Amino acid sequence: MNDLCADIGYKSINHYGEQLCGDHVDVVEPSENSTVIVLSDGLGSGVKASILSTLTSKIISTMLSAGLTLEECVGTIAATLPVCSVRGVAYSTFTIINLINNHTAELIQYDNPHIIAIRDYELWDYPKTEMNIGGKKIYKSVINLQENDMFVAMSDGCPHAGIGTAYNFGWKREEIAGFMQSLAPIGYTAKTLSTMLVDECNRLYGDKPGDDATACVVRIRKREPMNILFGPPSNRDDANRMMSLFFSKEGKHIICGGTTSSIASKFLGKPVKASLNFERSDIPPIATIDGVDLVTEGVITVNRVLEYAKDHLGDNTYYEHWSIKKDGASLISRLLFEEATDINFYVGRAINPAHQNPDLPINFNIKMNLVEELSACLKKMGKRIKVSYF
Repeated sequence: MNDLCADIGYKSINHYGEQLCGDHVDVVEPSENSTVIVLSDGLGSGVKASILSTLTSKIISTMLSAGLTLEECVGTIAATLPVCSVRGVAYSTFTIINLINNHTAELIQYDNPHIIAIRDYELWDYPKTEMNIGGKKIYKSVINLQENDMFVAMSDGCPHAGIGTAYNFGWKREEIAGFMQSLAPIGYTAKTLSTMLVDECNRLYGDKPGDDATACVVRIRKREPMNILFGPPSNRDDANRMMSLFFSKEGKHIICGGTTSSIASKFLGKPVKASLNFERSDIPPIATIDGVDLVTEGVITVNRVLEYAKDHLGDNTYYEHWSIKKDGASLISRLLFEEATDINFYVGRAINPAHQNPDLPINFNIKMNLVEELSACLKKMGKRIKVSYF
């Protein structure tokens, strides 16, 4: 096992006037050391395309999770999905990226635009082997992964963008590759990269997409541990044990909450230096403690981080807020969403007397729910999460 991990993100836009997307992305983890990503594009758009692409993705991901080989999965799909008698093309096309131990990537491609690969921030023409399975031409590649490798899978709605408007023949794959190569060194997350690509497609379509368009980006990066302390322990005698465990962990350290930061200050023998600089009127200001990477207020700040996390998993519309702002919620969001890969939560179960004010919409259950919901969102982002309660 190496210290690499995969950052995976994707985004879709629907054909103009359609409520359902004809593309579908499935990400499953058959085991702790394996991740399977399937991007499927159903023929046409709307309900029928959505059903076909979802069915294709689910069949492939389920079979791979059950331990069947890629060839068996592809053979089943090839035999199951018919060819349109009118157009002579498959009812559903697919791209599979199978990551094994974050060491090897198996790429299987059928009739979707070929995956764009970027290595050392340069476009890379990776080797492909042509196979014939069930009468269908399939391309397979086996790649040994390196840090900073990037793979961009997409449906044909991306290269079709701008046909007849911005471009005579659409946004060519080579041009999309150049667009993604220019973004690769900046350090954006996979989710942000896929959002930027699909948003550019939408712009070229004049905000009226003539086809469903989906992009899925996989970034190979080193693991980055992060530790977040939220709330004092229910038993005061556990404070030193909680602090010892928290500060002994490798990686950056974030402390949320006034009482919590006071306990940490006493443990470290360093003062809390409060800031009166309100970056935002609705988010309390941050503080500083020598030896701690970030100190913020508790429930209000973490609740805003949760809002950003839910949006990040969806349309990612708040990215322009938290990606550049310097308030506590934005700073935590950047650390957790963009930097961290392994996140350790240290959560105190003490009931804060200030939260017992009936005029405040905060109680103990809300605090615990925040941790549970935020942990669930971060897991969906592909983070490894461990929560310890005190």
